[in-house]
Amino acid sequence: MHEYNFKKNKVKPKSKVLIIAGSDSSGGAGIQADIKTVTALGSYAMTAITAITAQNTTGVKSIVPIPPKEIFNQILFTTKDIKPNAIKIGMLHSNKVIESVIRSLKSINIKNIVLDPVMAAKGGTKLIDDIAIKILKDELIKRVTLITPNIPEAEILTNTNIKNKEDMIFAAHKLIEIGANNVLIKGGHLASKIVQDVFVSKSDIKIFNNKRYKTKNTHGTGCTLSSAITTFLSCGKPIKKSCELGINYVNSCIRTNPKYGKGHGPINHLHTINIERKFR
Repeated sequence: MHEYNFKKNKVKPKSKVLIIAGSDSSGGAGIQADIKTVTALGSYAMTAITAITAQNTTGVKSIVPIPPKEIFNQILFTTKDIKPNAIKIGMLHSNKVIESVIRSLKSINIKNIVLDPVMAAKGGTKLIDDIAIKILKDELIKRVTLITPNIPEAEILTNTNIKNKEDMIFAAHKLIEIGANNVLIKGGHLASKIVQDVFVSKSDIKIFNNKRYKTKNTHGTGCTLSSAITTFLSCGKPIKKSCELGINYVNSCIRTNPKYGKGHGPINHLHTINIERKFR
């Protein structure tokens, strides 16, 4: 029996990422998907859990919120010891939670922050209330580096209807007008053979075109993409390049999905990892 050569195969994390998000008991989305993504891309993941959900690939059974004070404590106590290079923010279910997160961000002063404004689960369950959406728009958007809404989320945030690429660009500019620094609107909800993701900054527009894979196994794609982008940002990549690399990673995750579950199954976060033959 061969012994594993830890010295030869030693991997040191390239950066540190703090994830502020809800838990997904099925492991496909939320904090579980975020940790897998950050790890698979070679960085170190820390977490502040905002809610616990009981869910599987067919839907969400229940949501138990974590008290805002404990979310604040998780963020501050963790970052006091290990300072992250970037932060990813996912599910924030109430105005008090958002206020708590804003307060913590002011204290820790991290530059690279990606906000994935999670508003509904894949099955349609609403995960955020209207007051929280208003505070997110008025207070949080301007404090982050990038916001990554899907089309339904972008429609809610901008009060617009999105039917095509031009509508996506218009909505992204509206988000810039209300305070966003950079916007990536994900085009997966539009019916087309090519998926178009639209990046807009104050001075630039970039359209990412990718083949659509015919599969129902796309649970956690939004969480995964925002975490991948955050990881690349944390390693020093420019924002537009981070978006491109994150999109490529997610596309490979979808293409190689493991076909688990009876509903919207998870994607394959581990496709970037090589396992030595003797451990297969």
